[in-house]
Amino acid sequence: MQIVTMILSLLCGVALFLFGMSQMGDGLKNLAGDKLETFLYKMTNTPVKGILLGTGVTSVIQSSSATTVMVIGFVNSGMMKLHQAIAITLGANIGTSITGWILCLSYIEGSSGIARLLSSATISAVAAIAGILLKMLAKRSVHKHLGYILMGFAILMIGMQTMSAAVAPLKESSTFTEAVTMFSNPFLGILLGIVMTAILQSASASIGIVQALSVTGALTFSSAFPVILGVGVGASCPVLLSAIGANKSGVRTALAYLLENAFGMILWTILFYSLNAVFSFPFVDKPVTPVLIALANSIVRIVTAICLFPFIKKLEELLLKIIKDSAEDLEDLADHAELDLLEERLLTLPALAIGQSNRVISGMSKKVRKNVQRALNLIFNYNQKKFEKVQRKEDLIDKYESRLGDYLTQLSKQEMSSSQTKQVTLSLRVIGDLERIGDYASNIARVTNEMNDQNIAFSEDARRDLNTVIEAERELVNNTMYSFQEHDLQTAVQIKPLSAGISYLCEILKARHIGRLSRGECALAQGTVFTELLNSFERIASHCVAVSGAVRREFQAHPDYHVHTPKAYELNEEQYAKIYDEFLAKYDVLDSKERPISVEEE
Repeated sequence: MQIVTMILSLLCGVALFLFGMSQMGDGLKNLAGDKLETFLYKMTNTPVKGILLGTGVTSVIQSSSATTVMVIGFVNSGMMKLHQAIAITLGANIGTSITGWILCLSYIEGSSGIARLLSSATISAVAAIAGILLKMLAKRSVHKHLGYILMGFAILMIGMQTMSAAVAPLKESSTFTEAVTMFSNPFLGILLGIVMTAILQSASASIGIVQALSVTGALTFSSAFPVILGVGVGASCPVLLSAIGANKSGVRTALAYLLENAFGMILWTILFYSLNAVFSFPFVDKPVTPVLIALANSIVRIVTAICLFPFIKKLEELLLKIIKDSAEDLEDLADHAELDLLEERLLTLPALAIGQSNRVISGMSKKVRKNVQRALNLIFNYNQKKFEKVQRKEDLIDKYESRLGDYLTQLSKQEMSSSQTKQVTLSLRVIGDLERIGDYASNIARVTNEMNDQNIAFSEDARRDLNTVIEAERELVNNTMYSFQEHDLQTAVQIKPLSAGISYLCEILKARHIGRLSRGECALAQGTVFTELLNSFERIASHCVAVSGAVRREFQAHPDYHVHTPKAYELNEEQYAKIYDEFLAKYDVLDSKERPISVEEE
């Protein structure tokens, strides 16, 4: 019964640990917002910074596994590159050794004085109280997010305490102590370290148990050292589990963490035991103390990181060979690589910086067009993987908007000619419209996901009407993006009447669908999603007009680019009506031939 209780307590601690880690990550993401990616990019743009960041973060949360799991999330989302992640995981291995030094304080003068103030129980209590006060009393969202982070940290710490408390009876077990002291055989000792850490899900907890056992005086250095070597590899188990479901970059990061620790284990096994065979170190068979265990653990981690530091790029190449990219993976890599064109050193050369940003904006428009097409395809041909791809590409489009916005804002502060200022201003406007089109594409995909989950299907008439407006929307988006990418004025000026046609079609289809609802041919749930789809089509059409407006403004002789809706090149009433009528005739869903025409200024 005691064993069952111990296992349940251990699993409870693991659950709290993982939930706290998730809570911290979500709070941090909400708190940082778009600034998080920039912070990570700047803090990890060199291997030294990456190692220092990994060391610092792991020192705070006291878990290299937790740090690495978060890094896998960043790599998986494209916020961080593999070589940056490798540097952070090297630092995480150093940071986790600091926990052993903190635990040493509990053995000083019976856990009194400053040691008691620095205990994990005190820290988690303070974090929990501060977190709940911020969550309940704070008015600003930034303070509430900080409260979530502190509460997540407190839960994480409580999870670690629960795990440690669950296995605490083991140090009182003579059977367990005898088993540990028998592991002076390096291979058996390493195996014990791997298994123990894999079960506890925490390298810090394993080192803490070894330190606790050392107080008995029965644990020698020859028994403790191989366990320390195995702890790093064992800590890789939760990291590998967290990579399940991640993309190949995330899996590579998890494998990098395993290879780093495996290298350290092999290096020190060969180095230490070879030297011991020659010099017969006198301390090997002497009892160890908590301080000596913490020291040995730190030396192993630091020296391993120093040895691997010059080979970060080589390790990245090895991982790329072990886990090769598919065509889709290469596409994702190319997407993110395009953002590297926004080189900050070119900001002092506006002409070059504008050229680079234009290339990136053009790439953004292509991704928006493709994502709209993907979302439209989901309406009648839903596929979960394709839905997830739409959401993944939407995240990428958001990154484009964020990075371009920051870059162009910095560029606008430089001394530029009036034409360059015009280009930068137009670019800032158009990236916002492109991002909004991407948002509505994501919304269309979300609606299709709800339809799939709730088994919502349209009537035959509704499907026919919807299919017609979908094809009209495809033509509008394709023409818009073509006019923008090719700077085609002739196509750009046609977008307004096409957009007006989309709006009119949507209004007619809404009215027809209301008729079907009143006749009982469609249910309310069908009507809701039908209307939401049409609303998204209309909003996309509206932003397409704004994008085409950027093309028209390029051809103005004397644009007032500070005015939101300047008079641009326009069709006359006859030209507008002709394009409008031809468009509606192509996508005719009407019972009536009445089509009101209005030529509106932008």
